[in-house]
Amino acid sequence: MAKARTSRPPAVPLRRRASALMALGLALLTALLFARACGNGFVNYDDNLYVTGNEHVLAGLTPESVRWALTAEVVSNWHPLTVLSHQLDVTLFGRNAAGHHATSVLLHALNAALAFLVLRRLTGAYWRSALVAALFAWHPLRVESVAWIAERKDVLSGCCFFLCLWSYTAYVERRRRGAPAWGWYGLTLLTCGLGLTAKPMLVTLPCLLLLLDFWPLRRFGGAAVATVGAEEAKEAPPATLASLLLEKVPLLLLAGAAAVVTYLVQADSGAVSGALGLGARLANAVIAVWRYVGHLLVPTDLAVLYPHPGHWHPGLVWLAATGLVAVTVAVLWRARREPWLAVGWCWFLGMLVPVSGVVQVGLQAMADRYTYLPAIGLTIIAVWGGAELLERRRAGAGRPDAPRHLGGGVVVAVVLVLGAFAVATVRQIGVWRDSLTLFNHTLAVAGEGNYLAYDNRGVAYGEAGQAELAFADHQKAVALRPEYPDANNNLGRALAARGRFQEAIAHYRVALKGKPNQLEVHNNLANALADTGALDEAITHYRFVLERAPRHVNARNGYAVALAMQGRVPEAERELREVLRLEPGNAGALSNLGNVCAMSGRREEAIALYTRALDVQPRDGAVLLNLGNLQVELGQLDAAQGSFRQAVALRPGNPDAHAALGLVLDRLGRRDEAIREWTIALQQRPDSPRVRAWLDAATAARAGR
Repeated sequence: MAKARTSRPPAVPLRRRASALMALGLALLTALLFARACGNGFVNYDDNLYVTGNEHVLAGLTPESVRWALTAEVVSNWHPLTVLSHQLDVTLFGRNAAGHHATSVLLHALNAALAFLVLRRLTGAYWRSALVAALFAWHPLRVESVAWIAERKDVLSGCCFFLCLWSYTAYVERRRRGAPAWGWYGLTLLTCGLGLTAKPMLVTLPCLLLLLDFWPLRRFGGAAVATVGAEEAKEAPPATLASLLLEKVPLLLLAGAAAVVTYLVQADSGAVSGALGLGARLANAVIAVWRYVGHLLVPTDLAVLYPHPGHWHPGLVWLAATGLVAVTVAVLWRARREPWLAVGWCWFLGMLVPVSGVVQVGLQAMADRYTYLPAIGLTIIAVWGGAELLERRRAGAGRPDAPRHLGGGVVVAVVLVLGAFAVATVRQIGVWRDSLTLFNHTLAVAGEGNYLAYDNRGVAYGEAGQAELAFADHQKAVALRPEYPDANNNLGRALAARGRFQEAIAHYRVALKGKPNQLEVHNNLANALADTGALDEAITHYRFVLERAPRHVNARNGYAVALAMQGRVPEAERELREVLRLEPGNAGALSNLGNVCAMSGRREEAIALYTRALDVQPRDGAVLLNLGNLQVELGQLDAAQGSFRQAVALRPGNPDAHAALGLVLDRLGRRDEAIREWTIALQQRPDSPRVRAWLDAATAARAGR
């Protein structure tokens, strides 16, 4: 009986299955590696601006908040897709940081899979593409982009970037076959546009597509450029540079529009710095290239901010520039024989251009997050170069028929490198656990002159109730960078909390010189001015805030208090009721409206409002004092005694609470207890003539009993 012949399954489905399994494996391993980030919290560096302190984001996905996301400037940028993703997170997870982190981790895991699939489709090289994807996804430099919620724009724009490359590759393949391809071109435009609305750093993406036309797509004039390691030859029809450039025009228009919008938004917000001349900015850009290369090779002492030094030594700049030119010339000279060199190097440099600092935005000389996509170019050079070198050595050893997969020793080396990167990545994720951990680490590894780290650590200390440590850090930050707006604002707040309002006002004014449109600073300055009695100027600053942010309840609250202090009680009441319409449980507004009602003689209504305020914020000693005073006026002495005792218990060192409690006790006939309370009040505030008179009268009355 003849044996039935079994036919071999087609090769293409097998390759697709293998690619799908590899992509899934990369995604799962990447998600597992970064899962530790889900145990981290928010940090006080931009997370508050994007999420925790942004009322429009905290509203979740609503018609109003979506409209705002599409038009608003957030942290000196216009990136509505990123803002919408944060709003979606709030809708799904509220203020639970774990959910926000999980979204970033999943996006990065998806990017690991997409990086492999795109490179595999472009080059046909299975293992090389897998290694590039793993090195990209597991490198410690990725931590800043993934573990920092405010950097959602990196992983989100990265996802759009890879989808754009996939669509473009499909478009090219269909054109080769003579099939309709404009649907894929439209998808390329769409994903490019979405990427630009996630992070405008993708403005050089059209230029990268032109690089890919050279290698590995081999579209330049039908040139026979070898696709090293490709498992499927791709013969390109002849194409001219002019036709390829013409094909990119719609993409270039998108990128150009995004670049213009970004520059205008950043310039309008004051983020574009003119403090450094063009020469200093170019010098730093050249130096930064080699610093990035160093961090990619040896990812140690990574920090959230590397302060701009201002100027570099001229010799170092010339050395860096000479090296940059030499390497660029060398890779271009080898472009025909080793195209991956030129493409990888130009990928790296080209994608760094928007964040090179030639147009200085922000405070940094460089940033780890800026390597998220550019680093893939150098990784391609390393992987393709290593594989090519190994193959040449084998051929030189007389083994041209050796298998194409890497030898055992190389596999061990690759595993060790990936393992080392994975361990370093997990450790680096722990650095982002909270603000104190992050900035303690930053000061440990990049502390010299790091004013931002001192300032943000001061904020973290303040949130932890360590006011003296916070004050010291804010002072240090201002000493290092006297014109730094955020540090001046935070130092002003610390001074105001100590009652040093004139000093606080001076620092707020410095902050406004650097950030004239910063609403928080205007509000803080208004509060300090009101505390010093400069009510007209305070009202001007409150109105500045409210004209631009009508829902800014703190500014409206302060505005109402200033109006009340000017005797404009009906206006003050109207503003406070608007605050309560926007935020019904606002304890400050409830308390202030109680004060306004008391000023108007509506004492019962005022007591009800104070009671509601205490339901929201039961440890507010000032409200307890106001409530007790009204209860005294209404003859509710026992209730007043209870209110004053609560105020004393909350803050035993409050002389006003002790004095008020003494008055009630005296009226209740408990003179000895009253004398004790007044004695304590005078110990805390010896220069109080009223309390001294009460104590003397009570002491004399007791002596004459």
